[in-house]
Amino acid sequence: MNMQMPRLKPVMLGGASLAVIAIAVLAVREQTPPRDLSRFVDTGQRNEGQVAAPEPKLEADALKPAPRIAAQPASRPASRPATEAESFAAASPAPATTADESTIRRRQATDLKQDFADDREVAGQAGSRVTTMLRKFEEAPAPSVGALVSSDRVAAPQRESAVLGGEYRDAAKAVGDGAAQQIYQDQGRDNFAEIKANPVKVTAEEPVSTFSIDVDTASYSFVRRALMQGVLPQKDAVRIEEMVNYFPYAYPLPESRETPFRADVQIIPTPWNAGTELMRIGIQGYALTETEKPRSNLVFLIDSSGSMNAPDKLPLLKNSFRLLLQSLDPDDTVAIVTYAGAAGTVLEPTKVSESGKILASLERLRAGGSTAGAEGIRQAYQLAEQSFDGNGVNRVILATDGDFNVGITDIDELKGFVERERKSGVFLSVLGFGQGNLNDALMQTLAQNGNGQAAYIDTLSEARKALVEEAGSTLFPIAKDVKIQVEFNPATVAEYRLIGYETRMLAREDFNNDKVDAGEIGSGHRVTALYEITPVGSPARLVDPSRYQPTAAEPAADVANEYGLVKIRYKAPDGDVSKLITTPVTHAMDVEPDEDRARETRFAAAVAAFGQLLRGGRYTGAFTYDDVASLAQGAKGDDRFGYRTEFVNLVRLAKSAAALEPLKR
Repeated sequence: MNMQMPRLKPVMLGGASLAVIAIAVLAVREQTPPRDLSRFVDTGQRNEGQVAAPEPKLEADALKPAPRIAAQPASRPASRPATEAESFAAASPAPATTADESTIRRRQATDLKQDFADDREVAGQAGSRVTTMLRKFEEAPAPSVGALVSSDRVAAPQRESAVLGGEYRDAAKAVGDGAAQQIYQDQGRDNFAEIKANPVKVTAEEPVSTFSIDVDTASYSFVRRALMQGVLPQKDAVRIEEMVNYFPYAYPLPESRETPFRADVQIIPTPWNAGTELMRIGIQGYALTETEKPRSNLVFLIDSSGSMNAPDKLPLLKNSFRLLLQSLDPDDTVAIVTYAGAAGTVLEPTKVSESGKILASLERLRAGGSTAGAEGIRQAYQLAEQSFDGNGVNRVILATDGDFNVGITDIDELKGFVERERKSGVFLSVLGFGQGNLNDALMQTLAQNGNGQAAYIDTLSEARKALVEEAGSTLFPIAKDVKIQVEFNPATVAEYRLIGYETRMLAREDFNNDKVDAGEIGSGHRVTALYEITPVGSPARLVDPSRYQPTAAEPAADVANEYGLVKIRYKAPDGDVSKLITTPVTHAMDVEPDEDRARETRFAAAVAAFGQLLRGGRYTGAFTYDDVASLAQGAKGDDRFGYRTEFVNLVRLAKSAAALEPLKR
């Protein structure tokens, strides 16, 4: 009797087929030669054939589960899928009540119990074989994959190997334990807010562009996951600013904490349009030292509903928070609130020095029930306010697939609640998990209005990047309500177009209104924004000049050589009055694209071009995926953790990715 073995097959095929598909697809070569982008390639430092430095190895203790504590409910919740034993019992006819028949029934129950125990043992052995296979993959040399892709080695599989070991061990363990609940699967219900690309603006008519900064990275992770599965992401999942800001850039450091950042501007010819120029605005945030970091008061708000019962959801979520604990100080406090059919406190505020107690609380979590997300948010804020630290960081970290279906589910009502609560000094960050029913629109709304960031965690490697390597930028704000306003000079710029930031646009008058909320920048974080501008007299102008509107007046002599003025307004994390930083954009900021100092701008341009192509390429002309890969390849630079190498490989995957995911059966 082997009733559970079929459940193991999707786990095994998921890991194996993903690797095979990635290798096979990356080996495909398009016959059309790429465009000549030699002008945009830094011929001095191409890093051809170099192996990107691997990410630091995950500590073994980070993946080691806490001692398991049995906490089984007295009865099965109605919303949880029935186990095979329960389904068998429900389908069986009601037995007679004679003594002989009762004895027979007890024996049958004993036999059935033994059968399930045998099945668990067999499945557990198979799960061990999966783990062994993945461990061998982890220890295999990476060049075998890189040789099929390009002249440079692939760093991404080196990082992902550690991920496979951790995540699929959890999947195999679930099968080995008898899979008490069926793994949740859904498809095609991912929810993203509609995005309409920013249009071209005529400078003479609308010279001012205003938006809130965005340091979220969720979109890039979701796009990567889709492409790794051989499918193009849906268009509204592609937020170009989040893709660009996923990568670290070498921008000048601010001089002091009093002025936590400044604008660094460069202008290069637009790679996809010979008649326009690309203006890159880069902001590098001040990085707090260890002695400057405030104490953290964190509440982990964890979705433990039935939809989280999948290897890439609750098990990955637990491991992600285990990693986050490593970046905290012993004196920091952590509390845990979970929500399913109802919400409740699993762990009262506890010092990180008692990590065993925190880890044990995480280990006890099981998925089941509906999703009372609003009630969970309310209780999490209440708990954070009870242990509020006036001199520290007070933050709720919501981890969910966003599938709220019990209680308050209206996005506007939840948005209003979070807006009011942020005034108390408690901020909200959101971590998204899983696919099939991911409610990205809700998560973005909550994070943007809670003065926090939104990230999508698809692998343990991504969890480490977001919660360990970039813990400072995630947890410790150096400025809030950060807004950017660019006024273009109509004497030198005929048209402009902001690439991305569609969900962050502000009215012109909002810039000087301190009551209007905007984005947050954390310690050491970077922000990049790109404008495509059309100089006066360029044949690339898209909008015809008005017949009746007079031409722009001649500018004053001292600003005649300016493209425009960049203004940044921000508040201190605990302040209510904004400060202003201004930077004139002059022709002195023009840079030849093949110069070494233009490398960061070239790479940002490559990512922006890729995002535009995924969204349909309305403004990119004849630019292709090959052109994007060539441009990015020549701008990889040091690429310490292999993120840029991974990007180049994703671009190659996009060339042959399917437009629609096949139906799962």
